[in-house]
Amino acid sequence: MIRTVMRGTGSALPKRLVTNEDLARTVDTSDEWIVERTGIRQRYFAGEGETTATLAIEAAHKALAAAGIDGKTIDLIILGTATPDQTFPATATAVQHAIGANGCIAFDVAAVCSGFLYGLGIADSMLRTGMAKRALVLGAETFSRLLDWEDRTTCVLFGDGAGAMVLEAVECDVTDPVAAPGIIATRLHADGAHNPLLFCSGGVSTTGTAGHVQMMGREVFRHAVVNLAEVLEEVLGVAGITAEDLDWVVPHQANQRILDATAKKLGLPPEKVVVTVASHANTSAASVPLAFDTAVRDGRIKPGDLVMLEALGAGFTWGACLIRV
Repeated sequence: MIRTVMRGTGSALPKRLVTNEDLARTVDTSDEWIVERTGIRQRYFAGEGETTATLAIEAAHKALAAAGIDGKTIDLIILGTATPDQTFPATATAVQHAIGANGCIAFDVAAVCSGFLYGLGIADSMLRTGMAKRALVLGAETFSRLLDWEDRTTCVLFGDGAGAMVLEAVECDVTDPVAAPGIIATRLHADGAHNPLLFCSGGVSTTGTAGHVQMMGREVFRHAVVNLAEVLEEVLGVAGITAEDLDWVVPHQANQRILDATAKKLGLPPEKVVVTVASHANTSAASVPLAFDTAVRDGRIKPGDLVMLEALGAGFTWGACLIRV
């Protein structure tokens, strides 16, 4: 059978680091207020010359280097983003050209914070059916350019960044799907009924503008905890394992309280959850691959570890992916 195996990861952050104290100079907020409600202490904002594409390209090069793979051999590129460089073409094509993979399949996925998870699910399906041999899946955002700086409840939550993962289709005999390296199970969901709870106020076909992030925080929190716990249980059930079998959970880095509540609901010990929200804030589709790469490079996530990835974003969209590193 064909198995989708991870070969390498990479990430990128803008040059400009912005602390809570920095924000408090121009926004009616404070470090204490932000940390108490979100756990966020700093984030990175894209500056002049830095875009979703430039961050994605940097993350892609690092992932390819970690994998020891030439970009020209990639035949599928999927980029999760809500902040593309242009309305069209897809920002994935800018990454494609930068790594020399011209001619391969390349497209963006618009699932907001779940974009990377959606990309993983699509890539796994295409690799296992023979549509491609090697894939580059990314999440990249410049969310700072969608923020309303008069709304202190949302503008303090987000940051910019990118993360990438190189995947390869491998022919192998798998007697125990959970023990063998590769993607084991992915489940994805969406429910458009919750659009008013988290959305962007602009659009090409409506206002002709990019708009600003709008969010009903309490309602989003409630849905996030319930939906994420359910989809994690769903993937665990498909794999035939329990939360105790996991080495790590890499969640979407939206809010420390959501991370804590979801872990508690599943009975997961905090030491098994990779948390980077304090350093990076919510980087939307970039947050899962950025956190994953951070944990790989600091030695927490090691070859052979069983890791669950999960995210929820506007739409609502949500999903989880179980992978043996």
